[in-house]
Amino acid sequence: MNEAIRPGSGTPPQAQEAPELSVIVPTFNERDNVTVLYRRLEATLANVAWEVVFVDDNSPDGTWDVVRALAQRDNRVRCVRRIGRRGLSGACIEGILASSAPYVAVIDADLQHDETQLPKMLLLASDQADLVVGSRYIEGYKSEGFNKQRAGASALATEVAKKVLRVEIADPMSGFFMVRRDRFEELAPKLSVHGFKILLDLVASANGGLRAVEIPYTFGQRQHGESKLDSMVALDFLGLVLAKFTNDAVSLRFILFAMVGGIGLVVHLTTLFIALQLFKAPFAEAQAAGAVVAMTSNFVLNNFLTYRDQRLKGFALLRGLIAFYIVCSVGLLANVGVAFSVYDQEPIWWLAGMAGALMGVVWNYAMSGLFVWRKK
Repeated sequence: MNEAIRPGSGTPPQAQEAPELSVIVPTFNERDNVTVLYRRLEATLANVAWEVVFVDDNSPDGTWDVVRALAQRDNRVRCVRRIGRRGLSGACIEGILASSAPYVAVIDADLQHDETQLPKMLLLASDQADLVVGSRYIEGYKSEGFNKQRAGASALATEVAKKVLRVEIADPMSGFFMVRRDRFEELAPKLSVHGFKILLDLVASANGGLRAVEIPYTFGQRQHGESKLDSMVALDFLGLVLAKFTNDAVSLRFILFAMVGGIGLVVHLTTLFIALQLFKAPFAEAQAAGAVVAMTSNFVLNNFLTYRDQRLKGFALLRGLIAFYIVCSVGLLANVGVAFSVYDQEPIWWLAGMAGALMGVVWNYAMSGLFVWRKK
């Protein structure tokens, strides 16, 4: 559900022009930053017809309410308030598609990206480039707020992306870029709404079809709030790389679901071993315990990671767990049925086992999306 903020009257004369540039700002708990960023954009883009679209994931600190107050004074400010959805990439995609200018820039609300580079980026985009990237890996870049641990992880991820996906730009992990709106709309159906690395997704989906220019900038200190990057970003990144490596044959969400399933297999075998060796339980009881523990761990991990933008809470959590048990039980029957069918045709145990496992994970993924983590 979106809440679009409508501007009030009393807007400045320049706001009546059709915008040439839309600035998209994904936000979550950034109420102390949005007004500062707005003032900076107002000063930097004094000679440009512009608008700013804040895409807020229903921030508990009321960021959207601060943006609403700005929008009532200046119709260049708009807000898309997302309820029941989370994620940086999805916010950027929705914001860009909700904008109206021929050129669109993405910038963080934490004031670490250098908004003074926007006029230069607009000039480059209107002259020779489909994509202009604020890059951390070209001469002239300066950092005031990038810690060594985060910088090292970003550099490693960049190298992996460049080697596996053959991405040619120096900084595909950047969160500061400008793109021609028409080119973005061509690629939008291929993009994932999950994860954090929208630029990597955009470049990889284009398969070298974007004329890109990179410019250096100064990465500043965070002023307020906390970083939106969490411990799950690494798995999101790996899932995105695998999805793009398979040319989107499988989705990022499916890959994360399958990765959780792999962890569940380890949990199952570990529980089975403990039940047999330490508690001397009969095999049937040990196997049942392993299955229940594995399904429970899979549910918790999927709720925390794979479906964290639709995370279940309260009573819905218990109801979802029961539904997940049922879905996975039917999936187990499908697994065994397919495995036996394949083994009858070709008695190769590992081939039959893989076919059954694949059928099981596809069933569980499809049914979980329908009955456990249903979109609101």
